[in-house]
Amino acid sequence: MQYKRILLKLSGEALMGERQYGIDPKRLSEYAKEIKEVIAKGIEVAIVIGGGNIFRGVAGAANGMDRVQGDHMGMLATCINGLALQSALEDEGVYTRLQTALEIKEIAEPYIKRRAIRHLEKGRVVIFGAGTGNPYFTTDTAAVLRAIEIDADAILKGTRVDGVYNEDPEKNKDAIKFDTITFKEVIEKGLKVMDMTAFTLSEENKLPIIVFDMNTNGNLLKLVSGEKIGTIVDNQ
Repeated sequence: MQYKRILLKLSGEALMGERQYGIDPKRLSEYAKEIKEVIAKGIEVAIVIGGGNIFRGVAGAANGMDRVQGDHMGMLATCINGLALQSALEDEGVYTRLQTALEIKEIAEPYIKRRAIRHLEKGRVVIFGAGTGNPYFTTDTAAVLRAIEIDADAILKGTRVDGVYNEDPEKNKDAIKFDTITFKEVIEKGLKVMDMTAFTLSEENKLPIIVFDMNTNGNLLKLVSGEKIGTIVDNQ
C-alpha cells in the first residue's frame, strides 16, 4: 500500500448526491463501502467532513447573520454529517469513533490526539467533527491540522472532479488537468485546491494533498494502492 495512515477530506455537499440539500443515504452507503475496502487493506483512516449540505457560516454571514454564530451552526452541521457517516460505516461492520472539537459528550468523544491515534492503531475509523472548534476556520483547515497532529502520510481530498485543472472543467471541457503540481505553482496560477490558511499549513509541514474523484467507485482503493489517480500537490 502507498500509505499507512491517511486523512480523507469530504465535502458536505458530496453527501447530497442528486438531492438539493441534506443527506443522500445511497451516496453515504457508497462512501462507507469504499472506506471499508481501504480499511480491509490495513490502512488507518481518519476523516474530516464538511457541513455545507446543511449550513454554511459564510452564507449565513452574507445574509446578515453574525459570522461567529453562523460558523458555530456550521460546526454542528459537520457533527450531523459525522454521525450519519458513522452509522453508515457501522452498518458495513466498520468500527468507528466520532471525535469533536466542541464537547458534545452524549454523542461523541472530545478530540484528544493520543486517543485518536490509539483508535487508528486499533483499526477504527476516526471521524473528526466540529472543525477546529473555532469560528473563521474552514473544515479544510481542520483537515490539515488534524492530519498533521495524527501524523498522516497524506490528505486525500475527495471531490466531484478528478483532480486539479488550470480552469474549471465543469465550465470548460478543454481545461487541462495536472497529474502533479507544487504548492508554489498552485499559488502562482491562482488555482483553487483548499483555502489559503489550510494550504499554507500543509505546505509548511510538507504534507501532500491528493485531489481525486471520490464519486467513481474504486478510486479510493486504487489511490492508496499506488495507482496514479487525481492530482498530487506537494513541495517537489
